[in-house]
Amino acid sequence: MEIRPIRTEDDYQAALREVSAFFDQEPEPGSPEGDRFEVMLTLLEAYEAQHFPIDLPDPVAAIQFRMEQAGLTPKDLQPMIGRLNRVYEVLNRKRPLTLNMIWKLHQALGIPAESLIRPPNPR
Repeated sequence: MEIRPIRTEDDYQAALREVSAFFDQEPEPGSPEGDRFEVMLTLLEAYEAQHFPIDLPDPVAAIQFRMEQAGLTPKDLQPMIGRLNRVYEVLNRKRPLTLNMIWKLHQALGIPAESLIRPPNPR
């Protein structure tokens, strides 16, 4: 099983072609084909993380995404942010999150703190 690092775009495209053959019928884990598939996926993930990083969302987008996932309303954010008018100010990007709000949102909703401490994108 000869496997090389993915260093160039051509290497990346060749690796994608190789693993795409396995997507419809994944090889048996522990088999030689399964081991190769797993190693190739790891190499692809490492290359993509280095060359195509995905930026974290801004705080408001992270909150809105979590609200949508959990079926929450602005009223549900009151224990973490404060009065309803303050919740709307945050969601409308009129008021920044405080450290206390960030901590409560992270603890209660599981929103990554890295997303909540970023400066918001103005709209």
